[in-house]
Amino acid sequence: MTWRTSRLRDKRRILAYLESDEVYAAYAIGDLEPGMFDQSSFVGAETGGHLRGLILHFRGLDVPALLLMGDPEGVGAILKTELRPQRVYLTYRQEHELIAAQFYTWDEAVPMWRMVVRPEGFRPAGQQCTRLGTDHMSQLKQLYAIGGADAFSPAQVQQGVFYGVLIDDDLVAAAGTHLVSETYGVAAVGNVFVHPGYRRRGYGTAATSAVTAELQTLGARLVILNVAQDNTAAIHTYERLGFERYCPFFECPIATAIPRPADT
Repeated sequence: MTWRTSRLRDKRRILAYLESDEVYAAYAIGDLEPGMFDQSSFVGAETGGHLRGLILHFRGLDVPALLLMGDPEGVGAILKTELRPQRVYLTYRQEHELIAAQFYTWDEAVPMWRMVVRPEGFRPAGQQCTRLGTDHMSQLKQLYAIGGADAFSPAQVQQGVFYGVLIDDDLVAAAGTHLVSETYGVAAVGNVFVHPGYRRRGYGTAATSAVTAELQTLGARLVILNVAQDNTAAIHTYERLGFERYCPFFECPIATAIPRPADT
């Protein structure tokens, strides 16, 4: 099979391909937003005149993200000829693993679930939460520091939706967003964390519910989240709210490109 690889700049064409698997591609769809698009490189692989594989390289993170999507042979053609950044946060589905391993090495591949809820399937929790803003930044930083704070950035509060549970003015639980795309109607919930001393009281469920409800009010037709496959408690929490498991995939927090023969 002959593959033709090229950089993609036409948002309509990129979107049409991403929508073929829009739940898995939700983050990439959000990266079509102005500002995000400028930090993104979309590269496609065509055969027979049809786009059948795509890689997104998003440079707006400390460790840039690399998303693999579509036909594994097409993905391999892109990595071979067009795009192989040195150090990335790699996301791929099972069918891409053998191809990815030809071009990257990693210490850990974390099995994940992509979960999704649509407005008609959402089952909100009844507990009240507090809308969090920049005036809660210090409390958010302190709470997330307990859990490692590896996915939290203050800019997310300014640009996204955050809710929390306050007990005697102490923030004991919070949930927020990684992505809000009003243009394309997709959003991603993240930064869900409950202080260890306040778990099993429904606080994480309540905060996640409040964030999801506001996202849907803003017009999100898809609200997604990522959760480790071995985190059964979190999975059950999300399922109670109506989230469904869509597809398994893998995250490699640090993947390093294997040098080309000419580079050694």
